[in-house]
Amino acid sequence: MKKVFFLFFAAILSGFAQNTSNTVSLNIKIANRFSDTIIISQGRTFKQKVGINKNGVFQTSFETSKDGGLYRLNDGNEGTTMFLKNGYDLTLTLDTKDFDETIVYKGKGANENNYLAKKALSDEKFEMDLEALFDADEATFKEALAKKKANDISMIDGKGFDETLVKMLRPSFDQEEKFLLDYYNQKVAAKKMEGIASPSFDYENHKGGKTKLEDLRGKYVYIDVWATWCGPCIAEIPHLKKVEAKYHGKNIEFVSISVDTDKDYEKWKKMVVSKELGGIQLFADKNWTSDFIKAYGINAIPRFILIGPDGKVIKADAARPSSASLTELLDSLVK
Repeated sequence: MKKVFFLFFAAILSGFAQNTSNTVSLNIKIANRFSDTIIISQGRTFKQKVGINKNGVFQTSFETSKDGGLYRLNDGNEGTTMFLKNGYDLTLTLDTKDFDETIVYKGKGANENNYLAKKALSDEKFEMDLEALFDADEATFKEALAKKKANDISMIDGKGFDETLVKMLRPSFDQEEKFLLDYYNQKVAAKKMEGIASPSFDYENHKGGKTKLEDLRGKYVYIDVWATWCGPCIAEIPHLKKVEAKYHGKNIEFVSISVDTDKDYEKWKKMVVSKELGGIQLFADKNWTSDFIKAYGINAIPRFILIGPDGKVIKADAARPSSASLTELLDSLVK
């Protein structure tokens, strides 16, 4: 994990004009850009498409809330988080060949945004270490989380960052620590299920009737637990379709179990058709409180499970369809 935070002092900003208007101004120069249009957004409340001008710069200005807020800049599938506030006058340069590593802000508001870019790199490095940490004992995992939180705090304390940004970030460090510890405990619980007989299900099949796990005995079963409202679940669908196509006709069944509530039952039925979902599409009988869902300790989705032909759990927390490790595993098992 990166432990050094390079603070960009006010002296760096002295050569740039100060924007005292009621808008934020952005000048963005992207080398090796993916598109001639970028997107700047804030959740579902704000979205602006910005085209490139004749000088090869994405240039825009707009009004933020009084205290400013976090925004997302995307060029194709790559993106970065920015803190924007009325009065900021920022110039951003980056190269998509090393997107996060090359981000540099100058101008009013550069301090806060160069910090966010550095934190993104630090978080990315920690995420790469997580897989190994998940195999560590709980004390080692907690120690790593504590060190990360201490480092995150040290990167903002006493640095003179905008008070609104600091107030946003401080609670998130505790929330992230709790989330990762819960995720670790979920991983530990999932590993304990490997090699034992899987809990069963008996759910409504989109094509009619009901399907239970025992109906699929003799085949590998890859289960996707999802919901129609879940963005990350929807993002995995194209990858799942490719995996299904790769193993079509082989000794494996692909099962998707929706944990939508009853009010979204019709939405589920329509989405299965509109998105041309393959495999076996099932609707859990009591959404999150269904026996099968509780038996696997599922409290976040998407969640993927791999069960063997004998009905025993191979992976209670299997790789996603978008992960190359899934096809590596299936290639070694499925004939």
